[in-house]
Amino acid sequence: MRFVFLMVLSICTTMVIAQENPQAYKIFNHKGKEVSYVKMTKELQKGNIIFFGELHNNPIGHWLQLELTRDLYVQMGENLVLGAEMFESDNQIVVNEYFLGYISEKSFEKEARLWPNYSTDYKPLVEFSKENGLRFVATNVPRRYASMVFKQGLKKLNELPDYSKIFMAPLPIQEDYDLDCYKAMLEMSTGHNSKGDKKYPQAQMLKDATMAHFIFNNWSEGETFLHFNGSFHSDNKEGIVWYLRQNDPELNIINITTVEQDQLNKLEREHYQKADFIIVVPSRMTKTY
Repeated sequence: MRFVFLMVLSICTTMVIAQENPQAYKIFNHKGKEVSYVKMTKELQKGNIIFFGELHNNPIGHWLQLELTRDLYVQMGENLVLGAEMFESDNQIVVNEYFLGYISEKSFEKEARLWPNYSTDYKPLVEFSKENGLRFVATNVPRRYASMVFKQGLKKLNELPDYSKIFMAPLPIQEDYDLDCYKAMLEMSTGHNSKGDKKYPQAQMLKDATMAHFIFNNWSEGETFLHFNGSFHSDNKEGIVWYLRQNDPELNIINITTVEQDQLNKLEREHYQKADFIIVVPSRMTKTY
């Protein structure tokens, strides 16, 4: 009887300890096997282009982005190039002027149309890049052009003057509605325009194609380009990755995605194959906004 009592006490104590030591994240490969951060980092060093797909308001993802940048920099130095969806291509000159010291931090943050969560989530990446002499590429299409396509379709872009078109991927933008990411947007288009309206995924295609364009044109052999974007843009190696493949199908592209689960011990089946590496964070994790 005493033995049974001690066993029950031990189990209860273990449960209390587990509750007192919550985990912030776990990493799995595309097959659902848990891997260490160190192993993931070593594998990433083999890539030409790395996509870190984030949940925009997740603090663990943003912290890991900074840690990964630091660790890759130790290995690669100035051969590491950073870029992000959160910066629009027509603001590249503002980024460059800030990095070169021509304008102040205050002027940069005023003029660069930064996201509301810039100071907490992206500023550490920008400042690390600036302090260490790394290039930081503004890859996304200016939002006014994405809005134009959302309202009037891709063909409207043809009416733009040439000096506007330099801020986007070359026209015409290739369309493929068989890709799951865009097919899903067609199905979601009720409530935005009308069901099956192609303008909704077309705006996303413009963003993805433009990001691929500026990534490819700012990467050289021997470099590793680390790109930060919402996970939707690179999950299942569609979106930006698909457009990059049109430029060079031989690129070694490695993608990371971030997902939320109630439990971290096992990767849920729906997340298998989403990326080469899947970072799982608790569903109840606090948000940055």
